[in-house]
Amino acid sequence: MKKILLSLAIAAVPYFGFAQDEEEAPKEGWSKAGNVSLLFSQSAFNAEWQGGGTTNYSVNLTGSYDANYKKGRVAWDNRLMVDYGITNQRNQEFSKKTNDRLEFNSIVGKQLSDTSKWYYSFFFNFRSQIASGYVFGEDADGNETRTETTKFLSPGYFQAGPGMLWKDSDNLKVNIAPATARLIVVDSQFTEVDANDAVALAAYEPYFGVDANESTRFEFGASIGAYGKFTLLENVSMENVLNLYSNYLEDPQNVDIDYTMNLVMTVNKWITANTTFQAIYDDNAVQGFQIREALAIGLTYGF
Repeated sequence: MKKILLSLAIAAVPYFGFAQDEEEAPKEGWSKAGNVSLLFSQSAFNAEWQGGGTTNYSVNLTGSYDANYKKGRVAWDNRLMVDYGITNQRNQEFSKKTNDRLEFNSIVGKQLSDTSKWYYSFFFNFRSQIASGYVFGEDADGNETRTETTKFLSPGYFQAGPGMLWKDSDNLKVNIAPATARLIVVDSQFTEVDANDAVALAAYEPYFGVDANESTRFEFGASIGAYGKFTLLENVSMENVLNLYSNYLEDPQNVDIDYTMNLVMTVNKWITANTTFQAIYDDNAVQGFQIREALAIGLTYGF
């Protein structure tokens, strides 16, 4: 099944550009753009309400910023993405995260020729989260409890490597890096085990692939990164981001997959409806697909 999904994902990359709008040739120098969206939802019920329901609120803040540079045959693309959301229900002691993403991508390339869409490239990627993540439960008295399981830079992923970039425009590009170094960083509090306790060591399960009493894991493999953004209808755009990674040093057949689709429906300059779908497969984290979906209407500011 995983091989089928991987094949479909790679085959779908060229489709990203089929519905693109025609674009002018990129200008020399810097081109910068960003947007910030605040999405809010709330429901309230008084004590006499008989239809069922729980008073709650949720807030989600998303933002992205692109800074791209071009001079002659040299291109340098940078993108920062932030996504954070929380929700709270009445009578719950703790708020809960709905989204949490922090990612930075940078890729520099030199065009093979003035007319070629291929570039020699070098890329860097950083990915983590903003706030701590928890597993929630109850104590013997029925009070809500929480246990910290993740935090900023735990895990943190750093990837870099040379490769070849195919770039049709800022809205359609694929980077192939067959020699990618990846460093996974975690807080040692999540991997700490008594080295003299054989039972505890045997029971320890690697934390995002990191062994007991370690705080880093080094991997070396191949990666593919694809980005496609196109217009479906007037005021409706779709953004696709696909990242694949195979670790040569351990189980290279287990390809990590990270696919995100953002569908943006613009009502006017300030109001948009956003739909996000994300699917992740990383067997160092969990044996299965992680799925995230969100739909919201809110305020957007572009700059």
